[in-house]
Amino acid sequence: MNYSRRESLLALGNTAVAMSAAPAIAASSSRRPQQDNKDTFRYCLNTSTIRGQKLGIIKEVEIAAAAGYDGIEPWIPNLREFRDQGGSIPDLGKRIADAGLTVDSAIGFAQWIHNDESQRKQALEEARKDMDMLRQMGGTRIAAPPVGAHSSDSPIVELAAAAERFAALQQVGTDAGIIPQLEVWGFSRNLSRIGDVAWVAAETGRPNSVLLLDVYHIFKGGSDFAGLSLFSDQSLQVFHMNDFPAEPPRERMNDSHRVYPGDGIAPLNTILQMLAGKARSLTLSLELFNPGYWQQDAATVAAEGLKKMQAAVTAAGF
Repeated sequence: MNYSRRESLLALGNTAVAMSAAPAIAASSSRRPQQDNKDTFRYCLNTSTIRGQKLGIIKEVEIAAAAGYDGIEPWIPNLREFRDQGGSIPDLGKRIADAGLTVDSAIGFAQWIHNDESQRKQALEEARKDMDMLRQMGGTRIAAPPVGAHSSDSPIVELAAAAERFAALQQVGTDAGIIPQLEVWGFSRNLSRIGDVAWVAAETGRPNSVLLLDVYHIFKGGSDFAGLSLFSDQSLQVFHMNDFPAEPPRERMNDSHRVYPGDGIAPLNTILQMLAGKARSLTLSLELFNPGYWQQDAATVAAEGLKKMQAAVTAAGF
């Protein structure tokens, strides 16, 4: 995930989706067969992967179901747009369930970590509204990236302060029945490494903190993937899947360089073996921002991404 998503949200305003015009969604007969890894990994489509096609949430759900995914991870700004154009969030949730999908997570941008207290107060109210919307559609988790303290000119946020601020967001989540997932952003001025988010999660003073980690962001932030072996079922429930090429070097790499799992040089076998080592049921959510994929047919991209994730899991021995 990259804050560049937020900067391009204006472009999303061109996509208006009305429920009355939306096609019915049916669970596809192409849904993946039951496999030996069914209790270890679930497969989810983060809608960033087909964002560039500007299809709207209804069509994105239809594509995820037809490809055979287990779940979908929408963006909160897209859900707001859908709602503001007259769509019913509870009805959307029913459509998703009828399609055989679950809402495993959602991507939000509330600035809960911002240094300015008034900004944080507004961010918590924004998060409360986002979580309520997510709850209405059957969702249970929302991403909590360090947006508002990520840019190169952002002040350094002491980890103890970040823990206090994340604890405040967790309380909002407890009240709403939604789990905020503390997300690592490898390019960020703050919370760019696995150790950063692990420290913050451990020091909130609240039980059961949850993280949201990502192949690309772990690499971009400079952490070693071995750190993944530390996390339990409770602390890691969704994991963003992608891969990165050998070039450009890490310092010049950005979200647009992400590729399908298996098409890059990430040690996916090792990563998946560590993730599965806790006998957990973990959602692997395909999150890509590759402009080349956005130029292709969205259904083809979604299907290829699922195929690549499944192949990576099989190659890892599951």
